[in-house]
Amino acid sequence: MEESFRDHLATVDKQGKRSWIYSQKPKGKLYNARSVLSFLYFLAFFAGPFIKVNGRPLFLFNVVEGRFILFGAIFWPQDFFIFGLAMVAFIVFIVVFTMAFGRLFCGWACPQTIFMEMLFRKIEYWIEGDASAQKLLNKAPWNTDKIVRKTSKHILFYMLSFLIANTFLAYIIGIDSLLNIITGPVTEHTGGLAAMIIFAGVFYGVFAFFREQVCTVVCPYGRLQGVLLDRDSVVVAYDYTRGEPRGHFTKKADNNLGDCIDCHQCVKVCPTGIDIRNGTQLECVNCTACIDACNFMMEKTGRPLHLIRYASENGIANKQPLRFTTRLKIYSSILVILLTAITWMLASREPVSGTIIRTAGMLYQERGVDSISNLYRIKLVNKTASDIPLSLRLEDSRGKIELLGHQQIQVKGEEQGEGLFFVVLPRTAIKKRKTALHITLYSGNKKAGTIGTTFLGPAQ
Repeated sequence: MEESFRDHLATVDKQGKRSWIYSQKPKGKLYNARSVLSFLYFLAFFAGPFIKVNGRPLFLFNVVEGRFILFGAIFWPQDFFIFGLAMVAFIVFIVVFTMAFGRLFCGWACPQTIFMEMLFRKIEYWIEGDASAQKLLNKAPWNTDKIVRKTSKHILFYMLSFLIANTFLAYIIGIDSLLNIITGPVTEHTGGLAAMIIFAGVFYGVFAFFREQVCTVVCPYGRLQGVLLDRDSVVVAYDYTRGEPRGHFTKKADNNLGDCIDCHQCVKVCPTGIDIRNGTQLECVNCTACIDACNFMMEKTGRPLHLIRYASENGIANKQPLRFTTRLKIYSSILVILLTAITWMLASREPVSGTIIRTAGMLYQERGVDSISNLYRIKLVNKTASDIPLSLRLEDSRGKIELLGHQQIQVKGEEQGEGLFFVVLPRTAIKKRKTALHITLYSGNKKAGTIGTTFLGPAQ
């Protein structure tokens, strides 16, 4: 009979109700490697807000103020074109990586998988036991033991969710601002506290109840596999050429059977409840739990390891190694071009940027019989941590600049400054109604940036 596993989700029964997944605790070399990597991930995630470079956070994503810091370098809304290009490059990288290695990111680096499988799930194993013990506990009456275990688990889940939510907030507003809110009077931050309780509740709901459905129902990345994967993509795969036909293990050798002993251990450890032997499925997050479980059974029965492994369809069916296909070459070339452009933009990024706007409601002013002036407002953004006194110069036009109030514009580190100034040009330099100007910013004798504008003169 034709398989119908692709017609339904493993987490939903025939009546459309949720089927709770009791995944067996995995063990093996790959699980140990993921545990070590997850520990480093947690260390970096929770320590990140406290790390500073030249007095700045290592990372900051302050959407409210339009202030972003990456690896200690500050970016303002004027640099959004770099962010836009970086996002395009990131999407292309995801496409290239997925075409080559499937959902490797999901199993080894996705925050949802790491927090769920390497933190919350481990706490659940510690408090409630393995899959079979969890089933028995859920079916048991509400006695003292069950109440204590369930209450302890959910209290820990919410506390961790609250910690995670606060850490994410630290990446948005900065650790110093967060500590001020925490240590300040509650009455001054009731709105913020309520928001944090709500956000912590969302995280708690995801990790305590929604779980794997984030990957199978909500996350669009799994559905991209149908478009991005091909027969040369490396995924967690079952070697059906070696494993079929399946048969239960017996001490008496049977040459008519494959290596798969149909023990279902790969299914029992799967956090999304699928049978990897059915082929690549959108629910598979490449967590490698099935690889460890299968290798354990192969070792116990004296058979070669890696019946389930990282492999491509062509690698299994035709024994072909991973090929650098034409599609990979095209996307890789696009990615290299984008990364080169981003690198050049970052390297050539000026320390000060801004805008110059001619004062609204004013055309031009006549200065005697031989000169014309325009009044401008300049707004500047200092992208460095130091205060910068700036002077303005006309580089490519005859004329002069007259600053109002001061001879220089003072712009504090990582802040904005503004000023008013006249540009005065001789009539002989004005050949048309609008003349393009380039005004250069100088800090002392060092060039800090250039801003373009237009000069309005009398019609010729």
